[in-house]
Order: sequence, then structure tokens, then C-alpha cells
Amino acid sequence: MDLWEHERALYERGYTILAGADEAGRGPLAGPVCAAAVILPRELMIDGLDDSKKLSEKKREALFDVIREKALAYSVAFASHREIDEMNILNATYLAMNRAIAGLSLTPDMTVIDGNRASGIEAPHITLVGGDGKSANVAAASILAKVTRDRLMRELAEKYPGYGFEKHKGYGTRAHYEALRRLGPSEIHRVTFLRKMH
Repeated sequence: MDLWEHERALYERGYTILAGADEAGRGPLAGPVCAAAVILPRELMIDGLDDSKKLSEKKREALFDVIREKALAYSVAFASHREIDEMNILNATYLAMNRAIAGLSLTPDMTVIDGNRASGIEAPHITLVGGDGKSANVAAASILAKVTRDRLMRELAEKYPGYGFEKHKGYGTRAHYEALRRLGPSEIHRVTFLRKMH
């Protein structure tokens, strides 16, 4: 898979600074949603770069350092569990992405967003379904977002013991639901996500 194919087409249309943006943590019952935006040097090949979901935790952690070292600019941002409850997960995801894009030290003239909807993104952008496996910048963003969020959830596991955040990172696993029934929600649970719980 040529991860520069989509960006190359944009460069040919006259864009010069391309970013990729992606998020991690839309689905979990607890914790924030995390977004990252990355601007890689044009045509940079990073060995093993792919959609974060297809990589082992060890591989993601290794690539995390490579991406941060080689990127022209990168930024990671969150929208909190409270913001998710206030404005719903889609709008909170846009909020985190807007924060990440705004936090870049270079201003991209086009940002490739993973997915098929990006109506809440303020910067110039295009969407690319499956972008985290098709675009180098988006793949890099997916790894930064995922690793950053996973690390945060491991820290929060120490603050809120008993839920198993270090294992499931807040996703709705059987063990997580059992912990919720036993302990009730923590401060960082998304109240709107727990309404469906029986």
C-alpha cells in the first residue's frame, strides 16, 4: 500500500503543507477522546507505519517516538469526558481535532481527516474513509492519538483503581461492565454512555 498516494494527488493540486488528523477513544465508556494532527516531511517512509489498530502495542510505542522525531510538526489534544457528555461524542471529537490542528507549529493548507464526516472541522480539510490505513499523515496521527490516550488511561487506572482501565482503556469489555456494577461509575465515566447499561 502506497501511503503517499492520496497526499501526492493533493500536492499535485498545489497544496504544500499537508496534515493528517485522526482520533482515538470515541467508543469507550470512560476517559477523554484524543486527537492528533501530524505533518510529515513529503514522501517520508517510516518502516511499519500503518493504521494504529493493525499494530501491536509494542510496535505503536516504537513508532510513536519515530513519528515525533521525524514529523515537521505534530500536536495532540483532548476533549474531556465532561465535554463528551455536554456536546455528544461526534462534536467532542471535532473539538479535539480542531484543538490538535490549531496546536500545530506549522499551518497546513489542507488536512486529511480519517472518516467520511468532518462537518465540525474548522481548518481546510478533506475526508478519507479508512485514511489511517491509506495516508501516511493520518496513519501517523492515529498512532500518536492511540498511544497518548492509552498512556493516559494507564495513569488514570492508578487514580481510579478497580475498573481495569490499564487493560481495556475504558472500552466496554465484560470486565469493565462488571466493575461498573460493583463500584458504580467513576468521576471520568461518560454518563451519556452509561444510560444504555442494564
